[in-house]
Amino acid sequence: MDEIINKVAESKLEVFDLEDYYPKGIRTQIDISQWLIEGFLLKEKDFRECLKNHDWKQYQDHFVAIHCSTDAIVPAWASILVAIQLAPFAKKIVDGTLTDLEASLYEELLAKIDYTLYTNKSMIIKGCSKKPVPVRAYVLAAHYLQPHAKSIMYGEACSAVPLYKAPKK
Repeated sequence: MDEIINKVAESKLEVFDLEDYYPKGIRTQIDISQWLIEGFLLKEKDFRECLKNHDWKQYQDHFVAIHCSTDAIVPAWASILVAIQLAPFAKKIVDGTLTDLEASLYEELLAKIDYTLYTNKSMIIKGCSKKPVPVRAYVLAAHYLQPHAKSIMYGEACSAVPLYKAPKK
C-alpha cells in the first residue's frame, strides 16, 4: 500500500483570504423611504423635520449605508443631508446597499496592502467565507495581486480555478 500524500498541504500556494481583512464593526442600512410620505414622496419641510428628530447617536461607530428601498425618485441632496447628520457618529457612510458598503470598506483596505510580499508566488484567493465579502473585493484583490504573483487561482486549494499565470520571462 502506497503512503497517502497530502499534496495540498505540501504545495507552495499562498492563500490570500479576504476574510482576514474584514473590518470589525456594526453595519447599518438606513432606508430613506421611512421619511417619505407613503414611502414615495419627499416633502422637504417634513423630511428635514424627521431628520432633526431622529436619534443619530444610535449610529455611533457604525458603518452606514444610506439607500431608498422604494422606487421613489429621491433628489441627491436627501442622501447628502442624511450623511451630514450621520457624520459626527458613523465610522463610514456610503450611498447604497450593505453590499456597496462592504465593497467600499474593502476598496480602502485592499489599497493599503503591500503586495510586493507576493512577488513570484503562486496565490490562491480563498473563495469561501463566513463574512459578506462582495465580488468586487475579489476582483480588486486579483487586480492588485496580478502584477506581483506568479499565478493566481480562486477557490480552495483542493478545487481551485486557475485565473492567471504570469508570462515566462
